[in-house]
Amino acid sequence: MTWRLVYASEVGTSHAHTGTPCQDSCWAQVDQLADGQPLLSLFVADGAGSAAKGGEGAELAIEAAAALIAKKVKQGEFGLGDTLATDIVLAVRERIYAAAEIERLKARDFACTFLGVLSTSTGTLVLQVGDGGVVVDTGAGLEVAVVPMSGEYANMTHFVTDEDAVTVLATKSYPDRALKVAAFTDGVQRLALNMATNTPHEPFFSPFFNGMAKATAEQEDQLQGLLVKFLGSQPVNERTDDDKTLALALWRA
Repeated sequence: MTWRLVYASEVGTSHAHTGTPCQDSCWAQVDQLADGQPLLSLFVADGAGSAAKGGEGAELAIEAAAALIAKKVKQGEFGLGDTLATDIVLAVRERIYAAAEIERLKARDFACTFLGVLSTSTGTLVLQVGDGGVVVDTGAGLEVAVVPMSGEYANMTHFVTDEDAVTVLATKSYPDRALKVAAFTDGVQRLALNMATNTPHEPFFSPFFNGMAKATAEQEDQLQGLLVKFLGSQPVNERTDDDKTLALALWRA
């Protein structure tokens, strides 16, 4: 009994035309806790297009978050709540600020959004700084955990490198295990959400979760390739020219 994971990032057409690499990053993993329970960790980051090293910032954010979770698992400490969410954001900021200092740049040069989901049998934690979204189902159907953040002006948002990132950090806790999870950057946001009501567009998600549920063990390796193909497809690129990331987890009892 564990989660089936599929996640990928694909460069947007606007970046492809300019030869700019994808500035999104994502990661997901299932660890075994000391009591034998599985722990889902899933993180997504989107480097700011206005930041010189936004893509590197996104990668550093994911690395820092994954490293902190690995440390917590090893220590056997695990409370899924606001304290952990804050610790993750602080670890991300520490890693990015250290990289900026080494390169004699400003942290703002590594600006990125950051979203995460952690889940065990005893609960689920969602954390978010910036736009993009997390959709979860803990037994009552799909819902948007946190309303995607926009900044003071159109096309602006918050970044984990901002001075007020910890204050801006939004969290949502659930008392149950996540049965379905989808986390995505803003390149996928308009396809995945009804923006007027901030609710999941269920026809977008159903094919993914149905495919993950039906895939045999032999077919599981093909799922990521199919996701990459979808993210780079013409119908998707007609809707968005931004980098696209989608990270999915499905509980399989």
